[in-house]
Amino acid sequence: MWTRQRKRTNTGRFIVPALASAFLAYFGFHAYHGEFGIYSKYKLEERVEKLHVQLAGLKRERSELERRVQLLHDGTLEKDMLDEQARKALNLSHLHEITIIRPISSID
Repeated sequence: MWTRQRKRTNTGRFIVPALASAFLAYFGFHAYHGEFGIYSKYKLEERVEKLHVQLAGLKRERSELERRVQLLHDGTLEKDMLDEQARKALNLSHLHEITIIRPISSID
């Protein structure tokens, strides 16, 4: 009867830990950089903050527009406001008037 004896090599001992570390590295990378990972969460929170700032600006602009529209409603119609809007829409002024052109962002 023949008995084969082989010397155990060190490579067999490292296969399972190498596969386990590769497995953990793969899932660890995707847990951080993946579509639903930690880094994506930080980017999403940053975007939410920017959108909240933009929403606050739009709410201020809307309230200003609502206030200006309220001045044009029936019963509270202000002649100055109506005159201002008509001149602005028609691009008109009288001969002896001085016209001051202001940037759009500073018009009240």
